[in-house]
Amino acid sequence: MAYEPLLQLDLGDIPKVKSGKVREMFDLGDSYLLVATDRISAFDCVMPNGIPRKGEVLTQISHYWFAQTKSFQPNHLLAGAHDPLPARLQPVASKLAGRSMIVKKAKPLAIECVVRGYLAGSGWKEYRQSQTVCGIKLPPGLQESSELPEPIFTPATKAETGHDENIPFAEAAKIVGQETAERVREASLRIYKFARDYARQKGIIIADTKFEFGYFNGELLLIDEVLTPDSSRFWPAAEYRPGASQPSFDKQFVRDYLETLDWHKQPPAPPLPSEVVARTQAKYLEAYERLTGAPL
Repeated sequence: MAYEPLLQLDLGDIPKVKSGKVREMFDLGDSYLLVATDRISAFDCVMPNGIPRKGEVLTQISHYWFAQTKSFQPNHLLAGAHDPLPARLQPVASKLAGRSMIVKKAKPLAIECVVRGYLAGSGWKEYRQSQTVCGIKLPPGLQESSELPEPIFTPATKAETGHDENIPFAEAAKIVGQETAERVREASLRIYKFARDYARQKGIIIADTKFEFGYFNGELLLIDEVLTPDSSRFWPAAEYRPGASQPSFDKQFVRDYLETLDWHKQPPAPPLPSEVVARTQAKYLEAYERLTGAPL
């Protein structure tokens, strides 16, 4: 069956609150509707064509992890993955199927809660310069993609455009308050360790991930997406070799293709060839199937 990617979404008289690189947020009055489109971005540019079913994968993986962690971490979900949509959304149910979440109107914290279990990306770059990650001193002699002795909490600012910026814990505490910063650090590390151990049994290494939290009626909730290939680095465990960058379950084919072009990584982004789209879609679907044990 051929799937057309969902790139734009308008729900008529239901107001759109926010439109991100991938997600659309709509106001249902007493709740929000989050919809993951099939848009894909790389180098902070949204590609003109998307990855069919990517939004379904992100949403269903998030539903899966919310269910796995709700016994020890409250979250913002108001409906389950397979619950029927409210009556007012039924006319657009085919567009929303599998890619939407109805959630509490939590107030998001102004920091990203990043946990790193392995040395990659900006963490590896900083380690080579100063043997630290976000100011946290690490042992000497680590390689690219090395597993850290213990996972570390490395918060970041939220950037409306461009990259989030890594900040020390003390700076995060100034932004959200000391008590909240300590609570989200503890919660983030607990969720990551649980998910890391679980995914490893399924043949996936979760190298690092980014959580979002928010307050609703005084309760701290896990919100947004959780432990997806867009918010985390997923590596196939069978191919893991420290000392180099690792193959991954996310946008790797997209980035690799774009690096071959004479493109200056500024909008407008070039369209992706069908082969790159197909291989990227297959990786996203494989991540879902490995984690859950069932095809999407």
